[in-house]
Amino acid sequence: MIEFREIDRNNLFDVIKLGVADGQKEFVATNLFSIAQAKAFPECICLSIYHDDILVGFTMYCIDYEDKEYWISRLMIDEKYQSKGYGKAAMEKLIDRIKEDKKHKVIYIFEPENTWAKHLYEKLGFAADGRVIEGEVVYKLEY
Repeated sequence: MIEFREIDRNNLFDVIKLGVADGQKEFVATNLFSIAQAKAFPECICLSIYHDDILVGFTMYCIDYEDKEYWISRLMIDEKYQSKGYGKAAMEKLIDRIKEDKKHKVIYIFEPENTWAKHLYEKLGFAADGRVIEGEVVYKLEY
């Protein structure tokens, strides 16, 4: 079972040590960078992803400062836990968590260059919304 936990003194260094395969590093910022970014952008929420009691990944989402809508900024599963369904399960759980805020009806994400992630997001209902921001295609999920 996938569970989100706060990042705190008990798991911070383990979250920072998580990483993706060498061929994926160009697609996602490091967790250390993301945690630092969340310090400067307090609207960002960072969470660790656990399967049972095993730390398997990291996610970050926020209500964007400018457009006041939800954006999923990061979702990463450590390379040794990939291809086990944790990414899909974590994404579904994160979408459900965001949907609890009834004031919003859309979630945005940038189209990943990683074809596996792009396929997953499309399978979950995300589709291009016609915008390109800083060279990246914006995907949205309306609910």
